[in-house]
Amino acid sequence: MTDLFAPDSPSGTDPFDDDEGAVRPGPFWRHALWVAGVSAAAVAAGWVTSLFRIGSEQYGLPPAAPGALWPYLAAWAAIGLAVATVLRATAARVPVHAPGRIAAALTFLGTRLSLGWRPEAPLVGAMAATALIAAAVWCAIALRPHRAEAETGL
Repeated sequence: MTDLFAPDSPSGTDPFDDDEGAVRPGPFWRHALWVAGVSAAAVAAGWVTSLFRIGSEQYGLPPAAPGALWPYLAAWAAIGLAVATVLRATAARVPVHAPGRIAAALTFLGTRLSLGWRPEAPLVGAMAATALIAAAVWCAIALRPHRAEAETGL
């Protein structure tokens, strides 16, 4: 029973070490399901946490910004899919630290900001580019030590 909580499991696999820098090989359908699940969960969480800003006026709280919600939800679902795909594709080849949390956080923050603020399309594009660049930088950080180990032969 104490093996579950030990820092180094004798079997070599820690059941709680799912998101801590392990290579995630597997069939394509599993990667696609992971990407869709992380993106959908992050967009849903962003929508739920911004409900107080987008509620109807019958409850006495006017919306923070006028406009339709669906274009922003659809845009951030697509952006979340792209961010999660970049992170999962890298995690399938090299150890990436917390790809699910990073993808969910970037998508959640973008959704939350967009629903509460309702920016114009160029600014949503800039936010999308920022999220993709952040995911690419996170993947580059994961690739760098892997490349250094390959060069030194460790």
